[in-house]
Formats: sequence, structure tokens, C-alpha cells
Amino acid sequence: MKFGGTSVATLPRWQNIRELVASRRAEGARVLVVVSALTGITDALKQMCAQEDKGKRIEAAKAIAQRHYDLLDHMQLAVPDTLDARLTELAQLAEDGPSQLGELAWAALVQAHGELMSSALGAAFLTHSGLNTQWVDARDCLSAIALPNQNERTKLLSAMVEAKPDPALNARLAELGDVFITQGFIARESQGRTVLLGRGGSDTSASYFGALLKAQRVEIWTDVAGMFTANPRQVPSARLLQRLDYEEAQEIASTGAKVLHPRCLSPLREPRVPLLIKDTNRPELEGTLIGPEVREHAPSVKAISARKGITLVSMESVGMWQQVGFLADVFAQFKQHGLSVDMIGSAETNVTVSLDPTENLLDSDALAALASDLAKVCRVKVIAPCAAITLVGRGMRSMLHTLSTVLAEFGQIRVHMISQSSNNLNLTFVVDENVVDDLLPHLHELLITAGALRTDDSALFGPSWQALYGTGEVLPPAASWWREERRADLLKIGEGATPRYVYHLPTVRQQARELKSLAAVDRLHYAVKANTHPAILKALAEEGFGFECVSPGELKAVMAVVPESAPLLFTPNFAPREDYEWGLSTRATISLDSLYQLENWGELFRGKEVVLRLDLGRGLGHHEKVRTGGSGSKFGLPVEQLDTFLRLADTHGVTVRGLHAHLGSGILDDSHWGEVYGQLASLAERIGSVTFLDIGGGLGVPSHPGEARLDIAALDKVLREVKAAYPHYKLWMEPGRYLVADAGVLITKVTQTKGKGNGQIRYLGVDTGMNSLIRPALYEAWHEIVNLTRLDEPATALFQVVGPICESGDVLGTDRRLPEPQEGDVMLVAQAGAYGKVMSSPYNLRDEAEEIILE
Repeated sequence: MKFGGTSVATLPRWQNIRELVASRRAEGARVLVVVSALTGITDALKQMCAQEDKGKRIEAAKAIAQRHYDLLDHMQLAVPDTLDARLTELAQLAEDGPSQLGELAWAALVQAHGELMSSALGAAFLTHSGLNTQWVDARDCLSAIALPNQNERTKLLSAMVEAKPDPALNARLAELGDVFITQGFIARESQGRTVLLGRGGSDTSASYFGALLKAQRVEIWTDVAGMFTANPRQVPSARLLQRLDYEEAQEIASTGAKVLHPRCLSPLREPRVPLLIKDTNRPELEGTLIGPEVREHAPSVKAISARKGITLVSMESVGMWQQVGFLADVFAQFKQHGLSVDMIGSAETNVTVSLDPTENLLDSDALAALASDLAKVCRVKVIAPCAAITLVGRGMRSMLHTLSTVLAEFGQIRVHMISQSSNNLNLTFVVDENVVDDLLPHLHELLITAGALRTDDSALFGPSWQALYGTGEVLPPAASWWREERRADLLKIGEGATPRYVYHLPTVRQQARELKSLAAVDRLHYAVKANTHPAILKALAEEGFGFECVSPGELKAVMAVVPESAPLLFTPNFAPREDYEWGLSTRATISLDSLYQLENWGELFRGKEVVLRLDLGRGLGHHEKVRTGGSGSKFGLPVEQLDTFLRLADTHGVTVRGLHAHLGSGILDDSHWGEVYGQLASLAERIGSVTFLDIGGGLGVPSHPGEARLDIAALDKVLREVKAAYPHYKLWMEPGRYLVADAGVLITKVTQTKGKGNGQIRYLGVDTGMNSLIRPALYEAWHEIVNLTRLDEPATALFQVVGPICESGDVLGTDRRLPEPQEGDVMLVAQAGAYGKVMSSPYNLRDEAEEIILE
């Protein structure tokens, strides 16, 4: 059990340590405690080493001793002999100075006293508190090894230990007792001199001891619950990583996470000793368990991290192509200047490397000297300050297809270098340092939305930082009506014939009233294509909604059930002439979106008022098939054709009364609609006849656990601000999925299970599939899937949830952690109220899902 400086600095913290050690003893374990120096003591010792004046060194030693005396007073303990010996030795070292030992050896011995003193104090306190604790000198156990290219400084101040299981040490300690305390950060080299283990030395010491003793586990006790999917102080929605393998944890630690030093993992791999990171102040939290590779989970990005202060050195020369030894000559210069290279990117005539400041002493003089020497063999360009943004996860190359929306964000900024690690564990982008703070939280959210960071796997991802520590203002997830309130009703429905769609009208009304709170919006049209059930249409009409339809069939379905006072908007796309003719015979407002309609059917629209749908040149959404803007989309008139359209409209006496743009679905950025309104308004100013602007729909509905909800209050603020700039235009919106997705579920039953690949891949079959819900097959949409029958049972196994349709794409959910199922269990697919039944088919001549309404 390793405890850092803040954990050993006060009496309450030591009382906490005592309780934690006692709890491990109660489990039957023998315990070795590894401690750092008291907070601030190592820095004080370094400052003492820097003092050339003997008197000031002596005063510094006295002040350091007083810190320990003060803590002993709080503990109501006399000075133990072991601590007294350490304090006496420190005073003598201050008196003597470095003359006898040499500056580096003396500095190492002085700085080692921080841990020697804190451990002596801790042994006295734990023993006095009823836990008989043996003090162990780490230098008698940890032997530093000589490494090639080591100078005297690194040999003494940044030593390495080769730690392999040592049964003799284990037996020796067993004879002495059951509880021990020793020091982090220090060891002894072959000549008997005290050496330091450098940055992260105490964590590394704990791992060395864990390996030597082949411990049940190593516990690193710190001030956070473990590793998170991002720096939680930058990303409050970052999730706790409950399980990692050694390699993943090392990548996360080496690419920016500060909670664990990457050096401390290597010693544990061969003896396969697990490491657990825990919060000293919140020991009830699960923490992060790091061990051998965890195979029984879905491929996932585990974390996104960032390192600032990166320097790139770009070296270019036509002469390097196929030149034997060129790279050897180049890297010899880095070695000569004592600089460690991190990432490498190469082309036929260019090699670019990154220098990490945590591993190098970088300053302008060092870089200038390096560049001067490199200039003898190539052209050199130094690029700084940069930052490295790294995605970490095992099997990164297999996840690239899920990262399209994340990668698109890098298209908006300057990327200097991309590196994909040879061990297939990370993907790194080097960008300008000043973009990182804003970019990191956004990318973390996009990873969840894209399904690349699988927060649905509860075995890997724990609660968010703000859920654990109450920081950050993040909207809570919406309550699921089906989980508790109506579960019994749904189970009863599932006992009958399945599949069945079930719609909860109170949720529809709740969502409608939430959108009606948007004070800037003058008219809301429901996008009927999301769900055409008559009960839903009636409920929304009662809430005062208009209706946006894309076909004569939708118009007829709406007009059959809603009052004549309900506004109608008809927005066909590539429809035949007769659709427009029929639409013009109704009370609907007609939308045009190309030159073709006026070029070829101009007389049809003579004297009419129309809405013009524009393509603003970009599309948004979680998948390319839901992005409805940009040259890759079939929707909307390109802005560059606007003048031509207006000339045709004048020719045929057509009035453009409204402008419309809808860029895609699943958008959670509240600023998006403000930007659309502003663009449409600036175009409307050119036209003169426009009275309203339709900014579309696409309001996102979060599906993945931990994914942020759309902040309606923030959206209202954005819309009020942009409308204040253009108050003469009415504002229309046309939400669809936002109103009905959460209101609907698909109920189905387990048919059978199957294992493949020696049981590593398990299939769970249900009695419907892509014939009822095609969204997962069509655009990789993610729906929560639960075993409603066993909702309270632990989810212990991963399943591919599949249907009975004769297609490989008939998959409702991949890698879903669920309880062990039985034939006939009732399964529920959530968020199926939108684009579910309306997109279903009789494929394979399977029975269609019945629709049921819950009031």
C-alpha cells in the first residue's frame, strides 16, 4: 500500500492509513506500507542542497525537523529512536556539506531523508495505534542496476531497479511480523551509495516491492478514485476507468495522466501482480484495477489525454531518400545533446520528431545547439509550442471506422503530425498548444456520441467525475419511464405476442412542453416522418404543434386526425410533379429545394408563396447518412445558385416567403441553430420578401451513458440573442426525434443463444431484428438494450444481440453486457419511438410489430 505526501502529512490522514491497513489485515493479508515524504519536505530538502552557506543548510534542517516534531505533537508521541537517528544524520549532512561524499551522492542521501523520516514516524504511530509495525529500510531490499549510457547524475538521481520475485526477502519479512513500513523513492547501488528513483519514484518503489514479494496486489492510494477517461479537471464528465491492462494504463499515464507514473507498471507485468488505484479520502469508491490484458470487453477507446509543451523538430533533405545511415547520423545528434525522442513521423524527404518536456530539459539554448548541428546535414524547422492529443485503447486500428466525427474535428485546426503507435494502443495528433483546452472536452463528448468510448460497458467504465465528486455543471440524464414507472406494464405486454412497439404519451407531451419553453420560437412543426401514429399526432396537435410532412401520404395521415387549424409544411425532395400538384391543393406551405422545379414546372407555382430550402455547405450528425447538408447530401439548393433561383422566381411570379435549412440529426451543440439562423437571416436580407426562417430540427437525443443532454435553456438563450439581431423574421423549427424517441420502446423476446470462437463470441437471439428496427444496420445507431425480465440481475457477459432476419447486418446491438438470459425473457430496446415502426418492413415476410399506446 503506497501513500503519497498529502496522505502522510497530518494526523487525520495517518488515522485513515491506520484504518485502511487494519482492513487489509482483517482480510488476512500481510501488509507493506510504502510512503513518500511529508508534503513539501522533498522540495525543502532540494532547497537545502542548493544552499552553499552552511548556516542556512543547518537552519533548513532544523525547520524540516520541526515539521516532524509538530506532527508528533499532534499524534501525542515521543520522538521514536528511528526518527531521532534520521534527524541526527540529516543535521550532520547539513553540517558537512557535499565535500566528503561528492555533490550528487550527498544530494541523493539528503533527499532520501524525506522518506526515511516519514516512514520512521509512521511506524511509531501505527504501532502506538495497535498495529505492531516493523520499519524496513528500502535500501536493504532494492538494488539499483547500472544501465548503458548512464551518467553519474542519472545513476544517482534517476536510478532503475530490476525487481524479480525474491522468496528469501518474503521469508525474511514473514519472520518479523505482519505489518511493515518502508520508503518510496530510494534504493542502493552496487557501491553502497543511496540513490533516488526519480520522478514517480514512490509509485515505482511500491511496484518494485510488489514484484519482489509477488504480492496479492499493489495499492496506490492518492487523492482521486483512479484513472479517468480524460483529465477530470478539464472534463468533468470524464468517466472512471474501472479496469485496464498494464499496456493501456501505461499509455494513458505516459500520454498525460498524472495519477500514476508510467515507470511503475513495468515491474508488475512479468509476475502479473495487479495494481489498484484508490482514493485515500474515499476508500469506498471502487478505484481503477490494472492487471493482465482484459479480454472480455468491447473494443473501446479508454481515454483521451493531452500533453502540452511539446516541441517538434522537422528535418528535411532530398538527400535522405534511400541514403544508408542518414537517420543514424540525425539521431546521433539528439543523443549527443542528451535529448530523448518521443514520436517519429517520416516521409521520403522529411523526418519529424517530437520532444516531450517531461523527459527532456528543453530550453532555447539546447534547441538552438541541436538545430545548429542538424543544419549540417538537413534543413531544420523547430515548431513550438505544440500539444499532443492522444486517444488510447487496445486495438486502436480496429476502431478507426467509429472515429469519423472525431477525426472531422481535426479538419478544422492545424495538425502538425499524426502518429499511430506500432503497438496499436494509441493514435496521437500534434496540434498548436492554444487549442487544446477547448478541444479536449469536445472530443471526449464526440467519442461517447460516436460509440468509440463505450461508456455503456459498466464493467469497464464507472461513474463520472462530477457524479463522484460533485464538480462541474452537467445536466443529469433524463429519467427512463420504462425502467421503474411502467416496467410491470411492459412485462405484461411482453408476455403476449411480440415484437411490439410501445409508446408513452406522457413523455411525448413532456418533450413537447419543454420545446414550447423556447421563447424565441414562433412556430414548432413536428417532423412527421419520425413517428406517424395517430395518437402521437393528436397529442402534439393538442400541444399546439404544426406538422412537417415529406410526402402526400404523410399529409393525408396528418389531415385525417388533426384540426384544420394546425399549420402544415410540405417539404418533398426529388419528388414527382404530381406530389407538388397535390400539395398545392392543400393548405400546406410548400418547400422547394432545387432549380429544377421552377426551370421545368414554373407555371405550376405561378403566383404562389414558397419556402426555399438552402444547403449552407456543411452537414452535421452522428453518421454520414443523417447529415443533410454539404455537397455529399441530396438536400437543399446550393447557396451559389440562389441568384439564379430568385431570377426564375421573378419570371414566374413566385414569392419566397421563407428560408429553410436543416443540416442533420443528432446535434447536441446548442450554438448550431443560432449559426443557422444568422446565416439564413443574412441571405434573407438580400431577398426582401422573406418573413420567416426555418432553422430545421435535428435536436440530439443522447443515447450512450454519460453523453451530455441538449441544454434547452442554453438553446433558448442562443435563439433569443440571434433573434434580437434580426427581430423582423419569425422563427420556425421542426423537431422530430427529440419529441418521440424516448417515448417509445421495442419489446421483443429471447429466442436462443449461441457461442462461437471457443465461447469468446456469444450471440443472443430475439424474435425481431432489422425488419422492425433498421437504424442500427442502416447507420450504426446505438440503442440501449436491456433484459427487462432480469433488470435487477448483474450484467456479467457480453452478447451480440441479433434478430431472425437472413442478413449478416441483422444486429440490434454489439458487445452488450447483459445478465445470463433464458429463452422467453422479455428484452427491451430503448429510444425506439423515432424512426422505428415507420422504417420497418415485411422483409423475410416476418410479422410486423404491433403498436401499443400507454396513456
